[in-house]
Parts: sequence; C-alpha cells; structure tokens
Amino acid sequence: MCAKEFVTSLRHGRGMLASKPTPATRLLIVGFSQAGHMGSYLGSAAKQLGIDYDVVDAANAEARSRIGRNFYWHLCDKRPARLRRFGARVVDTCVSTRRDVVLTTGRSPLNRWHIERLRGLGIKVINYSTDDPWNPAQRAEWFLAALPAYDAVFTPRHANFDNFRRCGVRAVYYLPFAHDPEIHRPWPKDAPASAPSDIIFVGGCDADRLPLVNALIDQGLQLALFGGYWDRYSKTRALWRGIADQNAIRSASAAARICLCLVRHANRDAHTMRSFEAAAIGGCILAEDTADHRELFGPNDYAVRYFKNIPEMVQQAQCLIADPDARQRLSFQLRDTFERRKHTYANRLATMLETLEHQDVDDLGRTGERGDIALQPTTLNFD
Repeated sequence: MCAKEFVTSLRHGRGMLASKPTPATRLLIVGFSQAGHMGSYLGSAAKQLGIDYDVVDAANAEARSRIGRNFYWHLCDKRPARLRRFGARVVDTCVSTRRDVVLTTGRSPLNRWHIERLRGLGIKVINYSTDDPWNPAQRAEWFLAALPAYDAVFTPRHANFDNFRRCGVRAVYYLPFAHDPEIHRPWPKDAPASAPSDIIFVGGCDADRLPLVNALIDQGLQLALFGGYWDRYSKTRALWRGIADQNAIRSASAAARICLCLVRHANRDAHTMRSFEAAAIGGCILAEDTADHRELFGPNDYAVRYFKNIPEMVQQAQCLIADPDARQRLSFQLRDTFERRKHTYANRLATMLETLEHQDVDDLGRTGERGDIALQPTTLNFD
C-alpha cells in the first residue's frame, strides 16, 4: 500500500494501526522518566510491545538547583540550562546504540540543530505534544523554532492543528492520551481504602479550576484534592492530600463517591491524561462536557455525567451523591465501555511507529517556500 492510500485509510477510520511494530525498531525516548510522567508510560509501553528501547531522562537537561531552574525558566525563555550538552548526549547515544527512531515528549530539550543532526544520520524524530506549545504559561520560542525540524508531531488536541501547520511542521496527527493498564487499574475490593470523600479530583490548581472546586466546597461537600498548589489557598488547603503516587490515587478513588474530571482551558484541552486514567481506575465520573469526552465516554448519563458550567456541576454532584444506584450503574457501564476500547499507551506507541513507517512525505506533501512538507491534519484511528 502506498503512503497516500495509507493516510486515506486513516481518515476514513479503516483500522490499520496499533498492530505490533516490527521488533527491529530501535527506539530512544526523550522525556521525564519519573513515575507519572509520559516518558515512563511510553517506556512501559515499549517494554510491553517487545521493542528495543532506551529512555534519556529530560530532567538531566535542567539546572540542578532550584535557583538555577527558576533563572532559566523566567529569564531565559524557559530554556533548559544544559540544552546543548543534553542534545549532544542524545545524538551520541543514538549513534553508539544505533537507534533509528527518537520519540520526544512535550517541550523536549532538543534544539533544532540536534534534531536536524539526528535526521541527517537517517534517524526519524517525532514528538508527542503533551502540552500545548502555545499555552502562554508553557510557550518557549526556542522550542517553537525546533518544531519544524521534526518528521511528525502527534497532538492530543484538535485546537492547535493550525498552529503546528503555520509553524511549518511536516506532518501533524491527532492522537489522544491513554493509560497504562499495569498502573491505572481498579483498587482491590479486599484492600483497605483511603479516607472516604464525596469527590476526588486529581490535577493541579489552575486558575480556571479553583472556582469550580470552591463552589463544591461551599455546598458542604467533602473533597479529596491531589496535585500541585492546592495548599496555597485557605479554602482548599485542608482538603489537599499532596502529590501522590498512583496507588494512593487508586485507593482514594475507591473511597470516593464521584471522580471529577476537568480539562485545562489554558492548554486548549478537550480531554486530559486524567480522563483516561480515571476511567481505567474506575468509579463514577462527573466530567466537563467536551467533544473529546463525549467521543470517549458516550452521551450524557450513558457511562458518565457531564456539566457545562458551575451550577450544572454542583447540581449533578448533589444528585449523584444522593443516588447510589445511579453511581453504580454509571460505574459499571463505564468499565464495560472502556475495556472494549484500546486506550493504552502501548496502542498509542504502536500507532505512532506504524504511522511513521508508512509516512512518505514526498508522496503526500507539497513543497513549501523553504522545501518543507505541509500535510493536512490527520486523525488516527485509535479504536
């Protein structure tokens, strides 16, 4: 099958993707390797797929001291302190271990020169854009300048397709987040759970999230808050349970009546990593109403309940807390629906690698002013 036929099949949803990639793939993942970060999830996915892989921890590009990290973040365009040294290490690692694909995550600490050097060695370089590069809180000009050098970018956002195109990225594909079934799974029924709560929320205390959480607190609901910065505010401080590992979150989810699922508006999200993780862990989800959430969970009251504003959120939360039968029905339907779909990072990684294998930019693209290839955005078939 030629590359043009391949992409046509993706657009029409004919299921070619997510088969196991060839064992000959030699993959290098550049990302944060700590638990809970995308680099660790993709490393686990590569292991599950039997791929020869290695992970270079992006944390090694940062300054060692907090003062140094703050300096480079606030005064040097969020540039990692060891950007050049780190990039040289990635190139050397690829040469010495004969890697043929480099997969970077988020605002990866590789500048344009390093990416072009890798591609000059015959290595494919792709990026999984976990955060929106045009989010004002994340935007870095050095990273935006590096984006056109990638062979392809995979984004979990429809909203920034045009930004990537205007930036000069060769090929852009929509690919949602997922979960790791070895980590995100229901808490055992016979294991002791955490302290009970009405609602659990896992995520940072963004400015647009605080009014929603405060509205629930004002109604006298007991919340369990996980993530950064909730301890900065007096109303949420006593409900904050810290930045916890997934076992603590699984345990707390089992003890909560409702799991609240919010997007990050500054990130132009229509779903988040937590959307998939919460569904895999299980429970009764009350989710912000977005097109992505409806694609994932189905219509309202099928597997989850939705809300569009604060009054709807409060009303739905109160109704669900008062109706244990509805919570049980939704939890069961969510589990049944989610288990029938391949929303794992192993599936996502296989999709990226197979897409890259079939991508033929000379066949699919058109030559731009600088010889760059500009492809129409493609939505991959991930069901």
